[in-house]
Amino acid sequence: MTQQVPSTEPELAGVRNFRDVGGLPTVDGRRVRHGVLFRSGHLAHATEEDAAFLASLGLHTVFDFRNAADQKLEGPDVELPGVRNVNLPLSDPADGAEFWKMVRDGDLDQLRAILSDGKGAARMIASYRSMVKHRTAEHSQVLHALADDSVPALMHCAAGKDRAGVSVAVTLLALGVEREAIVADYLESGAKHRRYKVRRSGSAETAYTPEVMELLDPLFDARAEYLQAAFASIEETWGDVDTYLTQGLGLAPETRERLRERLLD
Repeated sequence: MTQQVPSTEPELAGVRNFRDVGGLPTVDGRRVRHGVLFRSGHLAHATEEDAAFLASLGLHTVFDFRNAADQKLEGPDVELPGVRNVNLPLSDPADGAEFWKMVRDGDLDQLRAILSDGKGAARMIASYRSMVKHRTAEHSQVLHALADDSVPALMHCAAGKDRAGVSVAVTLLALGVEREAIVADYLESGAKHRRYKVRRSGSAETAYTPEVMELLDPLFDARAEYLQAAFASIEETWGDVDTYLTQGLGLAPETRERLRERLLD
């Protein structure tokens, strides 16, 4: 029996972008059950009060999609009693390490070179497409775990926007959630109070100027075009969502039905 989750969003001091995915509508008139699927940014900076709240959710599994470089930068998740932690990186630890170092430490000219003229948004779009096309084993593992026993579950990456965003979206597709509702939930990660706090070296006067923040914005913003690129990658590679789920992720009809019974009202 899962805990009753309050309808108001909790104020967590050290965890960004936390929310219950419950309530989203499916195309056949059902809704995602409250208290079974949560998403957030990383849990490394959770306060004692945050950890107590998270423990009260009755979580079975926390899926951490960060890579080793992320964990080194931010630290490991807090330990929650009785909760299974599954680290399932959705990006290679070496992928873009120099790029992200530049984001944290680069000067204005360096940032212009890698991010201006749409290069930042183009990088995000390519990343979303790649997560769908090349991370089928990881997404399959998540869906099979949810169908078997791993709920209530919390999915997170660093910001809770990109890797967690794609994995949550894939889960919601498997549940038959309306596409518009999936995008709307994803876009909530763009709210100011949810966004990842960018840490840059140097003084505030030089590290966080308006131009620097404008250049960085595509990396930390939630944009519909990013998630639409993931959907387009599904359709271009597999033709449609059902084929993606059955052939790409190896999700048998009975497994998908079990998933729906666990996560839908």
